[in-house]
Amino acid sequence: MASDINVVMLVGRLTRESELKVTSGGSAVCRFSLAVNRRKKSGDKWEDEVSYIDVVVWGKQAETLNQYLDKGRQVAVTGELRQNRWEADGQTRSRIEVVANNVQLLGSPAGVSRAGASPDSRSSGVDDISAADIPGPEQFDDPIPF
Repeated sequence: MASDINVVMLVGRLTRESELKVTSGGSAVCRFSLAVNRRKKSGDKWEDEVSYIDVVVWGKQAETLNQYLDKGRQVAVTGELRQNRWEADGQTRSRIEVVANNVQLLGSPAGVSRAGASPDSRSSGVDDISAADIPGPEQFDDPIPF
């Protein structure tokens, strides 16, 4: 019998600042929302369709990442889908969110450059690299080996 697979991989931008809380058991939990764009053709033109995805990160990773998860920052998330169910006002409700196993910072918040970052910004600028900082193929002597 085949096993079920529940794997999600997303690249998007944060729609708001992340929220860090600690459970009564002492576990850190960080929540944020991603906007993920999809290009689709409508007639003769292409349009962006946006999906908003709730993401949760647990433990030490949540504590570490929270300081870097600013609104507009692009991140890559891998994890799994979880459906939470509860009852409110006599009706059963549910919500699907991504429980992240790994979150990778991809760039600075949209519209913020290294030179333009404010001193009170939560971003450290460590991963804010411009294209000019990355060597291109013209800077290598060897041909590509494949």
